[in-house]
Amino acid sequence: MTRNRFEQVNEVQPDAITLVLKRDNDGATGSVVMPAAASGGRLSNDQVSAALPAQDAFRGAIRLANDVKLAIVVWDPDGVWKSEWGELYRALD
Repeated sequence: MTRNRFEQVNEVQPDAITLVLKRDNDGATGSVVMPAAASGGRLSNDQVSAALPAQDAFRGAIRLANDVKLAIVVWDPDGVWKSEWGELYRALD
């Protein structure tokens, strides 16, 4: 079975849903950013979810991406990503 692949980025991207993962006092958390620029005019401002447990944020990003037909990228400066979620890679410039 082919594993899902997700591009790792260093900031929120204007053309994809960005899953932002971080580690803080609450443990591993995540939020989902839906950029207005990629909404086809449906949003006037970027929408950012509340912080959720990392796995819940990952699942929410998947659901949203499937609903709006956009790619997901991952901003994970603290190394929260779990390999069972898929392969995280960096694009070559």
